[in-house]
Amino acid sequence: MVAVTKKKQEKEKQLTLLGHLQEIRRRLFYSVIALIITIAISFYFSRDIFDFLVSRSPPEVPIIVITPTEMIGIWFNVCLYGALVLAMPFFIFQLVLFIRPALTRKERVYLYALIPAVFLFFLGGAAFAWFVFLPNALDFLLHFMDDMVTYQIKIGSLIMFEVQIIFWMGVVFELPVVTFFLAKIGILNYRWLAKQWKWAFIASFIIGAVITPTPDPINCTIVSVPIYLLYLLSILTAWIARPGRKSTA
Repeated sequence: MVAVTKKKQEKEKQLTLLGHLQEIRRRLFYSVIALIITIAISFYFSRDIFDFLVSRSPPEVPIIVITPTEMIGIWFNVCLYGALVLAMPFFIFQLVLFIRPALTRKERVYLYALIPAVFLFFLGGAAFAWFVFLPNALDFLLHFMDDMVTYQIKIGSLIMFEVQIIFWMGVVFELPVVTFFLAKIGILNYRWLAKQWKWAFIASFIIGAVITPTPDPINCTIVSVPIYLLYLLSILTAWIARPGRKSTA
């Protein structure tokens, strides 16, 4: 009787695992379809995207193309990054649908309520990169010792530098939203986050150095300080979301 029960439990686990794998495959399939559609949309507006990105470069620095395939390659990269940004709401929606069965009713409410914040914080990070970091970084990089050399910049290097900075800064700015949700469902604790402030300070500058491929400490600091401030904000959001906190509503 015990052996039959164990076999039944093992079979149920296998069926559950198979169901999860099928669900993952379905969500990935929908996401790939959405990505193909957004790539087509991004390709249609690619000229406008290029004009927008090139406008950030200093006008006195010529933008050049070195190899015959460079323009095509960077064109597809821009379309891909643009498609990822456009498809992000759908990706998040698919992720929500996948993890929804494992959440309680309250946790689902929290998750749905945070979806708008995900987009707002991403846009906030992208805006910070575009209006604060990139002007300072490009001004430094393209005028460093310009009395000795004449600067020209490859269009591929310029575009990918800007796109990667904008995208990853948007991702980093999601930190308070993620910590709020994890604290709300009891995975993270604001006390633990507060104790890690020293390591977070070091990690902020490491992440800043990775995101900003510039050798000067000024540009690295421009990115690293906001990342650390986001970590401190995450402690606050985790404290607000702590389990057992009475709602003021």
